[in-house]
Amino acid sequence: MEMEKVYNSKKIEEKWRKYWIENKTFSAKSDKNRKPFAMVIPPANVTGSLHMGHALNATLQDIIIRFKKLQGYNTLWVPGTDHGGIATQNVVEKLLMKEGKTKYDLGREKFLEKMWQWRAETGDTILDQLKKLGCGLDWDRLAFTMDESRSKAVKKAFIRLFDKGLIYRGKKLVNWCFRCGTALSDIEVEYENESSNLWYIKYPLRDSDGYIVIATTRPETMFGDTAVAVNLDDERYAELIGKTVKLPLVNREIKIISDYAIDKSFGTGAVKITPAHDAVDNEIAKRSDIETIEIINTDGKMMNVPPKYCGLSVEEARKEVVKNLEAAGFLVKTENYDHSVGKCYRCSGKIESLMSEQWFLRVREMSKEAVDATNAGRMSFHPQSWKKPYVLWLENLKDWCISRQIWWGHRIPVYYCVDEKGNRTDCKPVASFDKPSECSCCKSKNFIQDEDVLDTWFSSALWPISVFNWGEDENNGDLKYFYPESVLATGHEIIYLWVARMVQFGLEFMKDIPYGDVFIHGIVRDKRGKKMSKSLGNVVDPCDIMDKYGTDALRFALAQTAAPGRDMQISEESFLAARNFVNKIWNASRFIIMNSKNVAGLDENIQSVEFVDEWILTELARTALKIKASYESYNIDSAAREIYDFFWTKYCDWYIELSKIRVMSADLNIKKQTLSILIYVLKSALQLMSPIMPFIAEEIWRILNRNEKNIRIISESPFTEIKDVNSDSIEKMKVLQDIIVKIRTLRSEMDISPAMWIEALFNILDSDKEKIAMENESYIKQLVKISSIRFGKNITRPKNSALAVASGFEIFLPLEGLINIEKERARLAKGIALAKREIDRTSLKLRDENFIKRAAESEIEKIKLRFREANLKIERINESLKFLE
Repeated sequence: MEMEKVYNSKKIEEKWRKYWIENKTFSAKSDKNRKPFAMVIPPANVTGSLHMGHALNATLQDIIIRFKKLQGYNTLWVPGTDHGGIATQNVVEKLLMKEGKTKYDLGREKFLEKMWQWRAETGDTILDQLKKLGCGLDWDRLAFTMDESRSKAVKKAFIRLFDKGLIYRGKKLVNWCFRCGTALSDIEVEYENESSNLWYIKYPLRDSDGYIVIATTRPETMFGDTAVAVNLDDERYAELIGKTVKLPLVNREIKIISDYAIDKSFGTGAVKITPAHDAVDNEIAKRSDIETIEIINTDGKMMNVPPKYCGLSVEEARKEVVKNLEAAGFLVKTENYDHSVGKCYRCSGKIESLMSEQWFLRVREMSKEAVDATNAGRMSFHPQSWKKPYVLWLENLKDWCISRQIWWGHRIPVYYCVDEKGNRTDCKPVASFDKPSECSCCKSKNFIQDEDVLDTWFSSALWPISVFNWGEDENNGDLKYFYPESVLATGHEIIYLWVARMVQFGLEFMKDIPYGDVFIHGIVRDKRGKKMSKSLGNVVDPCDIMDKYGTDALRFALAQTAAPGRDMQISEESFLAARNFVNKIWNASRFIIMNSKNVAGLDENIQSVEFVDEWILTELARTALKIKASYESYNIDSAAREIYDFFWTKYCDWYIELSKIRVMSADLNIKKQTLSILIYVLKSALQLMSPIMPFIAEEIWRILNRNEKNIRIISESPFTEIKDVNSDSIEKMKVLQDIIVKIRTLRSEMDISPAMWIEALFNILDSDKEKIAMENESYIKQLVKISSIRFGKNITRPKNSALAVASGFEIFLPLEGLINIEKERARLAKGIALAKREIDRTSLKLRDENFIKRAAESEIEKIKLRFREANLKIERINESLKFLE
C-alpha cells in the first residue's frame, strides 16, 4: 500500500468513520467472561447542533472508551438524545409564530404531532455530527428520552415514587417563567447582574407620627406585604419589634417582626416581607406564621390589588406605584443599584416567584443516601474538589418541583375520577400506566389525565438505567452486566441539574450508584478567557474546524487543554498547531514506511545496536507508563502533552534524525535493525495516541501492517507490552543532546549558514563524558554540520572563535574566514537596539495601571514573556560579542 505524500484528512476520516460503523467496531454485548466498562452519553438536546462544549465532552468520553478498549475491556458507550422539554417546545412555537399561529390554535394533540414531525426531520442532526467527530458509540443502542422504552421507565419510576408517598401535589412558592408559561426548579434558574434602583419608602407607624423606612428593589409587590422585618440584633429597631405599621397607598396594617435572615447592612436594615413572591420572605413567613397574599398571576399581571393597578404588568405597576408613592410623600429617595436577577435557563426571560399548585418529589432521604454513598467512597469526583460543593448542595436540597405546564414531554401519569359532567370527584387521584377502567372508590369509569408534563430532568435522571430498558425488564442481562456504569464525563454546569438526580434515582431504583467515577471538565472559552457566545461573536464551530484542519486536529487541541475541572482557553492557533502535529506524524511515518519498502523481516527481532536505540526504547517505556496513568486518572491533557513531547521531540527531532545515517547504510543488517526499532516505536506510539487521534493512527497502523494476514485494526489491538531497557541511556543521551543543542544555538547566534560545514575543538572538562562524545562523533558531525572534531585537554581558545559550554566540554568554533567579523559585530549591535526597544515597549505597558486592570491574565502574561525574552536576547548577544573580541 502506497502512502500519499500529503495527509488527506477528509478522505481518511470518511473511510474510517464508515468502517467503524459498518463493522460495528464499538458495539458490545454482555459477556460474563470479560470485564465491562460502560458509559452513557449525556443526551444532547434534539434542538442542538454540535458546539465546542459538545465537541469537548464527546471527545473526552471517546478518548476514555478507546483507551479502555485497548486495555481489553468489553467497552460500551451508549448514544442518545434528550427531548429537551421547554427548549424544544420553544423552537416549534417560534416556527408557528412565523405562520401567525400559536399552539392553542392547533390544540394539544395536533401540536404534539407537529413536535414529533419536527423531531423526525431535524432532531438527529447532532448524532450525525458525533459520527463525524469519530465517536466510538454503539449506534445499535441509540436511545431517545421519549421513545417507547424510556417512556415506560418514566411511568414506572413515577408510579413507584407516587405509591411510596414520595410524590405529592401542593401549593408552594415556585420559579415561574412568563414566556414559557411554566414552573421551573431552582437549578433551572440562571442569574445575571442587572442595573436597577433601590427605593426607600416610609411605612407609617399606627400609634404615632413616626415611621420606619424600608429599602426595596420591588416596590410594586408592596400590596402583597404581610410584615416588615428587621434583624433581632439590630439595636436601631429594638423598640419597634412587635409594633404595627400601615402599608402605604392602602393603609392595611402589618406587624414589624424580627428574623436572623435580615441583612443589617442592606439599605436601612428594614425590609418588606412579601411571602408569595420572594423565596427568602416565604421562609421568614413560615417561621413567623404570617399570612401570604398573592398579587401576581401566571400571566405576569397584577391581581388582588387596588383597581387602578389590577391587570397591569409587573413593569407597568412598578412605574405607577413609584409615581404614587412619591406624590403621597412616602418615597424618601431612590438610588442606583445593581443586583442579581433570575432568568429562565431556556429562554432567558425574567423569573418571578409565585405560589402555584405543582407536583413535588420528596428528596430528603434520597439526598441522604447520595451523600452517604459519596462519603463512603462509592463514587469519586475527578477532580476531587467538586465533591464538597456537590455534597453541600445535596444536604440543603429542597423538594423537587417536577411538574411543568407545557405540552412537549412525559405527561404525568396521574388520572382523576370525574362525574358524568366531567367534574372531578373527591376520589383520590391514581398513578397508572394507562387510563384506569374503573374507580375503586366510586366505580366511575370516567377519568381525565393530569395536564402537566414532567421536568425533562426527571427522564434524564433515569438515563443510566433506562438505556438498558429498565422500564420493560429491570432484571434483563444487559442491565445486570453493564450497571453501574464505570464513569460519567460531564461539565460542571450540570452537576446539580443532572449528576445528583441520577445518583438519587440509581440508589432508589437499583440500590446502587449509577457510576463509580465522575469526571468533571470545564467549559471552552476563547483565547481571552471569555465564554463563547453568539452575542460576543467569539463562537468557534467545531464542524468548521474539522473541515478546515481535520478532526484529529480538533480532538488533539481540545484534549491538550482539557485539564480536569478547569475552564479552557482555545483559539484558531490551537487548531493550527494541532494540525501541524498531525502532519508531523504523517510525514515521519511516511519516511519510515517508504524506507522500509522491499526490506523483508522487519519488526521481528528488536535488537538495540547503539545506546541511542536503548534510549528511545527506554523513553518509550517510561512515556507509555505516564500516558496510561494520565488516561486512567482522567488527566487527558497530560496524556496529550506527553504524546506530543515524545513523538515530536524525542522520536522525530532526535531518534529519527540520529537514525537516518543507519537507515541509509549499505549494511542490510544495520538497516533492518534500525528500521525494526523505528517501526516498533512508531506502532507503540500510534497505539498510545489512537484514543486522541484515531483517524490518522488507524490509517498508518493499517499501512504498517499491510503484509499481515487477518490484520486487526488499531482500535481492536490490545496494548503492546513495553519494557524499560536501559536507564543509563537517558543520562548518556542528555550529554549528546546538550552538545548538539549548544552547537546549533551557537551557529544560529553567530549567523553561520546551516549548510556550511565547520570544524570544532572540544576542550575536555569531564573524562567520563569524553567517551560518550567520541563514541557518537558521527552523530555530532551529521546533525550540526561539523567537518572535523579535535578532542583534547587544556586546548587554548583560538582567536575570533565562538564558545559554547556543554556537558563536560568547552566547545570552540573557529570563525576566522567564515564570517565578516566587523559586519557580525554591527549585526549583533543592531539586535541589541531592537531588543532594548522591545523592553521599553513592554515595560511601559506593564506600568500602565489601566492596561493591567482591563487586560486578560493571558494577555498580561504574554507581555511579561516578551519582556523576559528581550532581556535574555541582550544577554545572549553580549556573550556573542565577547566571542568576537
